Amino acid sequence: MANGELTRGRVTTQDIVSKLWSLCHVLRDDGVSYQEYVTELTFLLFLKMLEETGREERLPEAYRWNQIARREGVDQLDHYKRALLDLGQAPDPTVQAIFTDAQTKLRKPANLKTLTTAIDGLDWFSAREEGLGELYEGLLEKNAAEKKSGAGQYFTPRPLIDCIVRLMKPQPGEVIQDPAAGTGGFLVAADRYIKDATDDLYGLPQAQVFFQRHNAFTGVELVPDTHRLALMNLMLHGIEGPIVLGDSLSPDGEALGKADLILTNPPFGTKKGGGRPSRSDFSITADTSNKQLAFVEHIVRALKPGGRAAVVLPDNVLFEDNTGRRLRQWVMELADLHTILRLPTGIFYAQGVKTNVLFLRRGAKDRANTQAVWVYDMRANMAAFGKTRPLTLADFAAFETAYGEDSNGASPRTEEGPDGRFRRFSREDIAARNDNLDIAWLRDDSAEAEDDLVEPEDIAAAIMGHLRAALAEVEAVEEELAAEGVALVEVDG
Repeated sequence: MANGELTRGRVTTQDIVSKLWSLCHVLRDDGVSYQEYVTELTFLLFLKMLEETGREERLPEAYRWNQIARREGVDQLDHYKRALLDLGQAPDPTVQAIFTDAQTKLRKPANLKTLTTAIDGLDWFSAREEGLGELYEGLLEKNAAEKKSGAGQYFTPRPLIDCIVRLMKPQPGEVIQDPAAGTGGFLVAADRYIKDATDDLYGLPQAQVFFQRHNAFTGVELVPDTHRLALMNLMLHGIEGPIVLGDSLSPDGEALGKADLILTNPPFGTKKGGGRPSRSDFSITADTSNKQLAFVEHIVRALKPGGRAAVVLPDNVLFEDNTGRRLRQWVMELADLHTILRLPTGIFYAQGVKTNVLFLRRGAKDRANTQAVWVYDMRANMAAFGKTRPLTLADFAAFETAYGEDSNGASPRTEEGPDGRFRRFSREDIAARNDNLDIAWLRDDSAEAEDDLVEPEDIAAAIMGHLRAALAEVEAVEEELAAEGVALVEVDG
């Protein structure tokens, strides 16, 4: 395909996404929220895309796209409701998983007709040329960018995902896991990387092609509606691996099995009601409600010897005492925690905390595996990221160069000293800091990056972010005190 044709294809895909998103304003009059709108669209787009790709044999004939789209008024809405109910019992496992407990939020027949008519009127030829998976992922990204939807809490920015995948270099034949799958962004990007390196899998033996499509990618997602979005996203990218609805901090996580590569952005915060992980194999974080700490234990335990991981985590994992310190010591004993990337602020406002990416490799034997940790500070003196200054892959170029070609951090590296962004800290240096890995050395002349924000939505999100961060710190202190037998007493006004 010529460059001009590729550019036009991308513009067309963006245009289709914009048209689909514009329909949300119609549905808001029917009491449908942003998040519910994307779920509603997922049901309809799934049926339409099976028609477009010639795979409608996966559906009962009565519930194929044309059987729903051609109807009018109350008859159409009633038939659609029956379809959602019956497809949740469909013989096809992917169809059944997407439609399990599905129900429409639509109440007005006219709004359903508006949706089906608009979907039928899209330029499906151009969408197929660019890839239906790209179309759907664009819709998810649009939803995440809309702060009112709340979707940003589980949508990791594409440039960050692409940077991590490029550094970790997923390979054909590897089992790649995301224990907090969200909408499947990490798994889709890893699949894309492998396909780009294998001529869209045509360079692989047939048995390996089957493995890539059905067994290479595994994961767990806790939220039912998000699980639907993940299944749809993966299916449209040619992946039908075992992405289950469940909780990785329960026996569901144990059942995932071992992985060669784990890529994930676990949920931040504490388990509701102070709940603890229900994992028989957990020993370090069994008594904590801090989800991030528990996910780190899962990741290290789930890696095969020599397996590698990249995980997005908030600052508190790096400095929290008691369970946090014991966890860091355990991780550095069993794995080579070779690199930490301190991310800029403004990337994860929904979670409200400053974040990092930890890169590690599980050791082949239980010995002191971490000899040194390299820390790259991409936070100090960085631009404020938001609506007016979106994050791009180019922002990670200097870090990728410093990281090097070896996915396990073994490439020659340059210690840049106190004035540089990339520094090496020996295991002895870290022990002298009481195993605190929240290491910063650059003077941040920008004070708070949020000072440069101008869009009201970005400013409001930053304020909410600071409030959530403060609440997270209070919860961490409360848990530390509880671990020492001290209770916080509520005082009546």
